[in-house]
Amino acid sequence: MEHWQPCRTERADGQVSLGHPLVDEYLELVWARWRRNTLLATAFDLKVFFSTVKKEPLEVSTTDVLGFLRAQRRGTGQVVRISDGSSAMALSTLQRRLSSLSSFYAYLVATNRLSRSPVLRGLATRASVKRGRRGSPLVRSARPLPKVLEPAEVMALLGALRKWRDRAMVEAMVLGGPRRAEVLGLRLEDLRPGERRVFVADGEGGHQRLVPMSPRFFASAANHLDAERPAGCGAEQSSWC
Repeated sequence: MEHWQPCRTERADGQVSLGHPLVDEYLELVWARWRRNTLLATAFDLKVFFSTVKKEPLEVSTTDVLGFLRAQRRGTGQVVRISDGSSAMALSTLQRRLSSLSSFYAYLVATNRLSRSPVLRGLATRASVKRGRRGSPLVRSARPLPKVLEPAEVMALLGALRKWRDRAMVEAMVLGGPRRAEVLGLRLEDLRPGERRVFVADGEGGHQRLVPMSPRFFASAANHLDAERPAGCGAEQSSWC
C-alpha cells in the first residue's frame, strides 16, 4: 500500500486539510474551536510529522514519536539560527509540534480510534514512580530573556529596509509595541492618523485595543500607501497588501 503523503489544501472558507480522513476530521475540530493561527500551526506541525514518519496515523508508535523528536533536534543543516548559529530545532518549536501531535492523538483516543496515545506525557523517573507524580517532560521549555536592541541597532535595521511597508511595520513594533501578528493584521481602516493611534481588532486572546503610535509610523505608512500598495486593495484588506 502506498504511503499517504500529506498535502496541504485550503478551502474558500478558510478550512485547511492534509488529505487524510482522520487528520482532516481533527482539523475540522480545531477550526471550529480555536483561532485561525492555531489551525494553521496545527496543520503545519502534523504535516511535518507525517512527512517525516511515513506511517498511517493509527500505526504510529511511541518509538516513532521519540525518533521524530531526535531527528528534529539534530536539524537538517539547511536552516541556521541567527542567535547561536545552530541548525537544531528550537525547543519552543519542538514543544509546539509535540503539543499538536499529542492533541491529535488525544482526539483519536477520545473518539475510540485508539486505546492509548503513542505520545508520552513525560519520561518516568525513580522519584515520580515511587511517589506517583508526573515524570520529566519530553521537551523542556526554553525561556530565553528578550534581547533589547540599542538605538544604533534599530536605526541600522531601519536603514537596511528597502520598502516603506517593511519600515512602517518595524516602526509600529518598535515605537508602539504591538506584536508581530497584530501588525500583520492591521487593515487600512484600523489606521487612525488623526488620533495618532491604531486599532488592534484581533489581539492576543481575541482582545481589541487602541495603541498610541508615533507620527513617524504614519508617515512611513502613508508613503507605502501612495507608492507601493496595489490599487485593487480595499479598506477591509490588510494595510500591507
